[in-house]
Amino acid sequence: MKYTNPVVKGFYPDPSVCSANGKYYMVCSSFQYFPGVPLFESPDLVNWTQIGYVLTRENQVMLDKINSSGGVFAPTIRYNGGRFYMVTTNDTTRQNFYVYTDDIYGEWSDPVYVDQGGIDPSLFFEDGKTYFMSNGLDDEGRSGVIQCEINIETGEKLSKSICIWQGSGGRYLESPHMYKINGSYYLMAAEGGTEYGHMITYARADSVWGEFVGYAGNPVLTNRNKAPYLIQGIGHGDLIRDKNGDWHILCLGFRQIHMWMPYHNLGREVFLIPVKFSADGWFTAGRDGTAEYEYEIKGDFEQKEKKLYTFKNTSWKIDWCHLRRPDFDNYEFYDDSIVLHGSGITLDDADSPAFIALRQRDFEFELSVRLSVDGGEAGVTCYMCEDEHYDIALRKSPEGTEAVLKLNIGGIKHIENTVELSSDSAVLIVRGDNFRYNFYAASQGSEIYLGSGNTKYLTSEVSGGFTGVMLGLYSIGRNSASFSDFSCNYK
Repeated sequence: MKYTNPVVKGFYPDPSVCSANGKYYMVCSSFQYFPGVPLFESPDLVNWTQIGYVLTRENQVMLDKINSSGGVFAPTIRYNGGRFYMVTTNDTTRQNFYVYTDDIYGEWSDPVYVDQGGIDPSLFFEDGKTYFMSNGLDDEGRSGVIQCEINIETGEKLSKSICIWQGSGGRYLESPHMYKINGSYYLMAAEGGTEYGHMITYARADSVWGEFVGYAGNPVLTNRNKAPYLIQGIGHGDLIRDKNGDWHILCLGFRQIHMWMPYHNLGREVFLIPVKFSADGWFTAGRDGTAEYEYEIKGDFEQKEKKLYTFKNTSWKIDWCHLRRPDFDNYEFYDDSIVLHGSGITLDDADSPAFIALRQRDFEFELSVRLSVDGGEAGVTCYMCEDEHYDIALRKSPEGTEAVLKLNIGGIKHIENTVELSSDSAVLIVRGDNFRYNFYAASQGSEIYLGSGNTKYLTSEVSGGFTGVMLGLYSIGRNSASFSDFSCNYK
């Protein structure tokens, strides 16, 4: 059957995948958002359903007051001996750790720390031994992909950390993953930085310790010279074999807002790319080493895409997330509504305001929600980070209640428009496309246009960092804000 990329839309970067019990499981980076590390399940590598998060308790990861794009980097998921392992980095504390579970639908363990530096850690299991690898410096100060043997029960190092490969020459060598295929060891990595020069490279060896010889055709997958083209940033992938014996790479990539405008606001998304092994044991990926929108895959199934998100058809604990270390005393969850109790913390702070959000999953959408507020300010935000976000809100004024549009770019806080309303409640509406977010307030049967903001200012090219736009509900100030009748409909 034919499928279309990305197979998971929106800010779900750094995918890692494993197979177990006839299904596939994937994790992605979450940075400053809590719960951490979204967890997906799929029967076919194309249709993915989020089933929860890995890091669901505050003692599993420190996110308190961290900057945007800090926190949880590049997880790897592996299955061995009936147990799932997720290994990752808290880049803010500079700690590598893993957690585990015997029930993929249940809770994960407390963290087990490994005394090896670098980021993007991974695990490889063979013959009762566990190898831990990351990028960074080995015990002799040599940089590259670093590996040691560990005790999987305790995280204790059982060998020195040794540099086993230094890549193909691209900058920012990262994302190492080890595989054993037909008796050979394959080490796949990313180079070039998670931007327009991003690429996947790999090497092969006869031993888990090397010597690793790079593929002569590296990079095996990249869109760095594929221009003008909407898919860019292809890299940071994980290799997986499907039920038919065919190989694929699940990797990240991003979609530009327009062919001639190199900006991306949806974050880094998940792409599925076919892999072919040749008789000599080397593999190629994609079409001539590049990623396309459409491919064919064996199987009798249909790619499905959810277009409408509401309070009723989403789960507060699965689809939605919060900033950093939320105070759940500020949240009242109901089946078809939510009440947020504001505090002195705002969206401009590297902290935890009363905030709950979904990832923006496509360029064209319409979001609406009915809001009533008894003080302070509450509303809807298109949120990239604390310095870049657009907010449409209700707040109390001397005359009653006003709708306000605020555009925050580069730390410059601008009030674009305010309109007095004749009611204490209104429907707030955001209509987005590739180029603009347009903001409206509907009250007493009348829809009022408040203004717009360019999408390109809520992008990694402007804001920096590694996340994507979140469509959030928020409340600030000492108040209670009630949200109901929520819908986010993608075109």
